[in-house]
Amino acid sequence: MMGIGLPEILVLLVVGVVVVGLFAALTRRGGRATGPSYVSAWQDHGAPPSPGDVQGQAYALVAQGKKIQAIKLVREHTGLGLADAKAYVDALAESRPVPPAVARKVAPPPQAAVPAPPRDDLATRVRALKADGRAEQAVYLVRGETGMGRQDAEAFVAQL
Repeated sequence: MMGIGLPEILVLLVVGVVVVGLFAALTRRGGRATGPSYVSAWQDHGAPPSPGDVQGQAYALVAQGKKIQAIKLVREHTGLGLADAKAYVDALAESRPVPPAVARKVAPPPQAAVPAPPRDDLATRVRALKADGRAEQAVYLVRGETGMGRQDAEAFVAQL
């Protein structure tokens, strides 16, 4: 009676990985969405989808087997033509990247930049660094924010 050697173990391991990979791929392609339906959620509350949520709602419709409704949703909320909306929904259905030309049209609007919080003026920050015994960092701060040379920045820090 022979025992199982290293080659047999490697073959069994490879076969197991392949079987698990195939199972995962098949269940991903044919599976249904198990989470809440985005479409029914907004329909129940009467709120229209935001531009960034159109993809989630279209994907939920595709998962429910309602591809035509998904195309209609995309067209209504993005202004895409029929061919572009279909290409977009097909890409969602097949879990592949959306064509770049379509992605540019569907992308949510850019968010407004958040202004930086107000901070103390340069002299106040330099004084705080000097008080902490960090005069060299104060010089670097002055040079970085004003473009001064090293000697001028050192003179500025010394005068404060």
